[in-house]
Amino acid sequence: MVAATGGLLFGYDIGISGGITTMDDFLKKFFPATHEKTKGGSPILEDEYCKYNNHLLTLFTSSLYLAALISSIFASTITRKYGRKASMFVGGSLFLTGALLGSIANKVSWVIVGRLFLGFGVGFCNQSVPVYLCEMAPAKHRGALNIYFQMAVTIGILAANFINFVAARIPGGFGWRVSIGLVAFPAMVMMVGALALSDTPISLIERGHHDAAKRTLQKIRGTINVEHEFQDLIYASYFSNKVEYPWKNILLPRYRPQLVICILIPIFQQLTGINNIIFYSPVLFKTMGFGSDASLISATITGGVFVVATVLSIISVDRFGRRVLFLVGGLLMMICQIGVGAIIGLSFGVTGEGSLSKAEANIMLALICGYVMAFGWSWAPLGWLVPSEISPVEARPTAQAITVAFNMLFTFIIAQSFLSSLCFMKFAIFFFFAFLLAIMIVFMYLFVPETRNVPLEGMSMVLKLHWFWGKYIPDEVILWDYESRLLRQVEQSN
Repeated sequence: MVAATGGLLFGYDIGISGGITTMDDFLKKFFPATHEKTKGGSPILEDEYCKYNNHLLTLFTSSLYLAALISSIFASTITRKYGRKASMFVGGSLFLTGALLGSIANKVSWVIVGRLFLGFGVGFCNQSVPVYLCEMAPAKHRGALNIYFQMAVTIGILAANFINFVAARIPGGFGWRVSIGLVAFPAMVMMVGALALSDTPISLIERGHHDAAKRTLQKIRGTINVEHEFQDLIYASYFSNKVEYPWKNILLPRYRPQLVICILIPIFQQLTGINNIIFYSPVLFKTMGFGSDASLISATITGGVFVVATVLSIISVDRFGRRVLFLVGGLLMMICQIGVGAIIGLSFGVTGEGSLSKAEANIMLALICGYVMAFGWSWAPLGWLVPSEISPVEARPTAQAITVAFNMLFTFIIAQSFLSSLCFMKFAIFFFFAFLLAIMIVFMYLFVPETRNVPLEGMSMVLKLHWFWGKYIPDEVILWDYESRLLRQVEQSN
């Protein structure tokens, strides 16, 4: 729960920006031109698709992800050399700094600087927390425990939407400061908790603390009979410590499957179009005529749906497997994107002139909730789970840094371009994301193997048996995996 607080911080920062950018006091202070357009005070006639199209305004949202991209690269080195919980502590302190700077800002430059510090925190936490959860969990519960990170993300988004709704009603024009400043509380929990946690056994072994690693392994497994797993970790650590240049090492052909998966899954996760819905949902609903209060309420509803969907994923991921959730979730998301695009297209056309009837607004809200539900049980948690578990220990911190970097890069691109794209492509942007989802479904079906109930050290065997990736995995890796699994089975039976 403490480790997953990093997800709470990430989710809160995703959810808070969309609500703040619809608050009149915030817009009036930092983005007066946009405030005039939204109130109809601009002499330039704008259609409904374009009223929030402001590059500086989108930079406020997207700067977080650019900073996270940069910091994730440095985080991998700290995670590898000083341990997983060291990166979590640094992430919490960066979140705290960003919250303080953002909440006291009086210039738009300081608002963005505070947002950058929050982004640095995201990079550290998103790089270290999934790895930490993966390495601490037993194989049969790894999926569910890792998804607690995503569960915390969804709770953070829901909390942000609720806080935005309340903060918008605070008199005096400082409600947006409250929304930003409240990041400080979970940040302090993260910092204090990281000091109290034990590091993962493999991280302790990599840094020469073998006795502490064995005690931690016995504690988290609930038995003193951990000798073979402990030896597996020592063996894996031996090869990990022989890697002198991890960023060069991961480019070797033997890591090609993991590298491709760790790059494409985070890219695809963002190209589903989800972040357009999450951090722009208040803006999107307000643009489509829901009204200020209704837009924040609708965003809060979708946030609640996200939490419920993540609970379903925790229940089902280790029962039905990763692939089923990916494929079913992707198909439902594609259908919902087509539905939203059709309603907006029929109501506003290409001119952006029109309005939604109450029935159309309710249908669109239902479709968006269905879309969020499908994403919440599939691409949201699995987009972090599968990359964190597919790589061997010697490549895991680097692979996770690559996952975070590409996730944040494409989140930045989508965040920076969505409002402009909505203005340019109109309703067709939703059909575009539906087309991308069709491509993702094909990729997941053909190229991502099932990893349910597979020990972390057995992932190479799974890839070796895959019809396409098998040619990249050396035979000697598989022989060691096979012997290790036999010894583990004997130990468990005894």
